Amino acid sequence: MKAKIMGAGSYVPHKVVSNAMLEKMMDTNDEWIRTRTGIETRHISEGENTSVLCGKAAMDILEKTGISAKEIDFIIVATMTPDGLSPSTACLVQDYIGAKPIMAFDVNAACSGFIYALSIGEKLIQSGTFQYGLILGGEVMSKIIDWQDRSTAVLFGDGAGGILLSATETENSFLGEDIHSDGSRGESLTAGSHLVTNFHTKENLENRFLQMDGRSIFDFAIRSVPESIRTVVESSNYTLGEVDCIVAHQANYRILQAIAKKLKIPVELFATNIAKYGNTSAASIPILLDELLTNGDLVLGSKKKIVLTGFGGGLTWGSMLIQL
Repeated sequence: MKAKIMGAGSYVPHKVVSNAMLEKMMDTNDEWIRTRTGIETRHISEGENTSVLCGKAAMDILEKTGISAKEIDFIIVATMTPDGLSPSTACLVQDYIGAKPIMAFDVNAACSGFIYALSIGEKLIQSGTFQYGLILGGEVMSKIIDWQDRSTAVLFGDGAGGILLSATETENSFLGEDIHSDGSRGESLTAGSHLVTNFHTKENLENRFLQMDGRSIFDFAIRSVPESIRTVVESSNYTLGEVDCIVAHQANYRILQAIAKKLKIPVELFATNIAKYGNTSAASIPILLDELLTNGDLVLGSKKKIVLTGFGGGLTWGSMLIQL
């Protein structure tokens, strides 16, 4: 069996926080944020947790594709901000949308999470056991951000998005993938660390907030991501000139400019919406993909070739070549 993308959907919280609003909370300003990141606003949850954002994104997908929740065979949620350690966010989404008692689980690869989840979902469809699968990326980054730390607080937003995969014998949406991790550099981005605490230990320290070495992440991204994009395209026997669009993780517009320069391609080939949403981690790729499809910039069935590429904590990174 082959895996086909049937449709996409997304959901973001209603509360919009502008750079000007952040000026009143911390030592920063709109110009500083825009010129360094490309971000103007972000959506922030006022109480909806990750499972709710993902559940509403899933309902949007089902409505757009005309598939019933009862027809879904598995759900994978990519997130680094789950509702809790257990139950998984995917299990909560399964209940939220009213799906059958199907396989549902989470994947945590930070901002690369949607790429990881999509790769797994494709393999499940290829097994011939499943007909429909929901692949979701969702985050409530605002709950792990130190809102006095301007180096991270200005970057992130909340939201969820995803796609519906379908089994088919003829059409294949997936042409190639290139996915990696490097735990030796994992301390460059951490969040929610739990040290061992029991009757044998006395330490009770936790790192609840996200902490990031921005320079290390920038250097990692502009070295590893261009190589991954080039690899996934060329190993699939195509050229960069045959790629119609690159849907990249929306971390920082400067990073996208640097990646484009490394690849010697126009930055306009990279679709963007970071100005509106900021960095939504595992949600950024599916939210952007849904916008492109909804606006008609990309059309399913058009046979256009696009690259999905993510990079983030772990460190993790990966790219997939998709045919719409």
